[in-house]
Amino acid sequence: MRVTKFTHSCLRIEGDGAVLVVDPGAFSERAALAGADAVLITHEHFDHLDVGGLADTLAQRPGLRVYAHPDVLPKLTAFADVVTAVEAGTEFAAAGFTVRAYGGQHAVIHPEIARIANLGFLISDGAGSVYTPGDSFTVPDEHVDTLFVPLSAPWLKLSEAIEFVRAVKPGRAFALHDFLLTETGARVSDGHLERLGGTRYARVAPGTTLD
Repeated sequence: MRVTKFTHSCLRIEGDGAVLVVDPGAFSERAALAGADAVLITHEHFDHLDVGGLADTLAQRPGLRVYAHPDVLPKLTAFADVVTAVEAGTEFAAAGFTVRAYGGQHAVIHPEIARIANLGFLISDGAGSVYTPGDSFTVPDEHVDTLFVPLSAPWLKLSEAIEFVRAVKPGRAFALHDFLLTETGARVSDGHLERLGGTRYARVAPGTTLD
């Protein structure tokens, strides 16, 4: 399993000739979708779902499959025939990987802002696993080899990110959801996660591939 981190929330996961992409949003490079076989969408916010980018990819890859929560489907009506609805607790196969969905709701931004559906995805190839939580700190009930931890968002406190890493107890952790931070701010957060997270942690540049 090879994982490439793209800008902000997007991951590209490759294995055995297949490509699975998670959360190709407005901030991420459309190159992440090149040759994709399947796409997972954690929730409907624009930084996780670029509908135009998906449409362009489908024009080139008509066999592409998209997996998202039922609440996201109204945004995907233009290509509803390739979309599969999944909910928390669902386990399914996508691009040759085994995927299990967790969670159910987006983290609270403010009490006066309605919460929306959000899924975390645990992705496994039988030899290793990757977990990306979307906009939440839902802890999976299975071992996680590689965790992607949100670093900055309107709904996030750094102390919560640290406790999330501690609760998951992954083999290693990498920053996600980091586009809103300045480099100086990101380094401050990095230092706390490195010191307090309880596992190996790093923030990598967009385009970095992890084995």
